[in-house]
Amino acid sequence: EDPSLERHFKGHRDAVTSVDFSLNKKQLASGSMDSCLMIWSMKPQMRAYRFVGHKDAVMCVQFSPSGHLVASGSRDKTVRLWVPSIKGDSTVFKAHTGTVRSVHFSSDGQSLVTASDDKTVKVWTVHRQKFLFSLSQHINWVRCARFSPDGRLIVSASDDKTVKLWDKASRECIHSFCEHRGLVNHVDFHPSGTCIAVAGTDNTVKVWDVRMNRLLQHYQGNSVVNSLSFHPSGNYLVTASSDSTLKILDLLEGRLLYTLHGHQGPATCVAFSRAGDLFASGGSDEQVMVWKTNFDAADYGDGLKTQKSGSSVDGSHLTGSEMDYGIHHKKTKAQDPGRNHEQQEEEASLMNTLEHIMGQLDVLTQTVSILEQRLTLTEDKLKECLENQQKIIQNKIN
Repeated sequence: EDPSLERHFKGHRDAVTSVDFSLNKKQLASGSMDSCLMIWSMKPQMRAYRFVGHKDAVMCVQFSPSGHLVASGSRDKTVRLWVPSIKGDSTVFKAHTGTVRSVHFSSDGQSLVTASDDKTVKVWTVHRQKFLFSLSQHINWVRCARFSPDGRLIVSASDDKTVKLWDKASRECIHSFCEHRGLVNHVDFHPSGTCIAVAGTDNTVKVWDVRMNRLLQHYQGNSVVNSLSFHPSGNYLVTASSDSTLKILDLLEGRLLYTLHGHQGPATCVAFSRAGDLFASGGSDEQVMVWKTNFDAADYGDGLKTQKSGSSVDGSHLTGSEMDYGIHHKKTKAQDPGRNHEQQEEEASLMNTLEHIMGQLDVLTQTVSILEQRLTLTEDKLKECLENQQKIIQNKIN
C-alpha cells in the first residue's frame, strides 16, 4: 500500500518553514513565514493553537523529546521555548545576531543547538536557559545543526557548501565534508548515529559515514532538496523538494520508492513521527499535510528492535548503496490476534498515567528553572554588595 494523505491543516498565512511531531503523535507543530507557530491536534475537531510572540518569520520548530516544550527560531534573531498549552507561555533566548534557521534538542532534552545567519552554531542549556558556547568556523550562513543520537557530536550545514562535524565536549571541528557542489540546506543523523544525510541545492541527497568520512550513497534528483527526515528504523528517508514533491528513498535497496504530489509549489519541510507510521510536510502553499506511511510493519519492526536494544552494528563493510545495519527482514505481519480488549485498556490507562507523570515532571522542571533564575539573580546581587563593600573599604584606606 502506498503512502496516503491522512490530514490537511490550513491556517498559516504564509509559507510553512518547519514541521515536527510530539512524542505521542497527539500534536504537530509548524512554523511559518507569517511569524506564527501553530500547534495542531491530531484528534479530529480539536482546535489548533496559534502562538504569537516572534516579531518576524519563524524558520524552525521542534518538540522536546518529552513533548512538553517546543523550541522555535526566527528571523527576529531569537530562539523561543514554548509550553504547548492554551496559554502558550514562552521564554526568549538571545545570543544570535542573525536569523535563526535551525533548532534541535539533544535526545536527553537537556541541551539545544541552534544555527544562524551570523555564521555560528550555538549550544544552550534548556533548564537554566543559558547560552553555553559557540562553534564558529563556517564562513557563511548556517542553515541546519543537529545533535547525534548519543549527544556527543554536532553536525552543521552551511551556505559555505560545507558540512562540519563537531565534538561537543572539546568543541573542535573533527571533519569538514566539502564535496558539495551547491549550498547545503539540511542535514540529519541516521538513528544509529553512524552516518548523516545531506540535502542540497545541487539537487542531491548524499549519505556519509561519519566514522570513515566516506560517501555511502548518492541520490540525484531534478530539483533542489529543501529538507529530509530519517524513518526511526533507519531504513527509509523522506525528502521535500522545490518541484513540490516528497520522495521516499529505500536506503537498504538504495533506490527511490515513492514520489508524492500534494503541495502546490515548493515542499519546504518534512518530518517522520517518532514511531514512523506518519510523516508531515509543509510547503510554500501555506499548507501542512500529514501522510500515513503505510510501510509493511514487518519491514521495519525488526529494524526498530535492532536499534532499541542498542546493539552496535558495524557498517564498515558497506559498499556503494549497501546500507544494511544488521537489520533482518521477516515478511510476517506484525499483528498479534492474542491481544484482547482488557490488555488494550490496561495499556491505555498506563499511557494516561505516564502522560500525567510527564506533565507533573514538566511543572517541576519549570519551577526549578524559575528557582535557578532567582538564585542567579540573588548571586548577582550578593556579588554587587560585596564589590560595593570592597570599594568602600578601599576608599577608607585611601
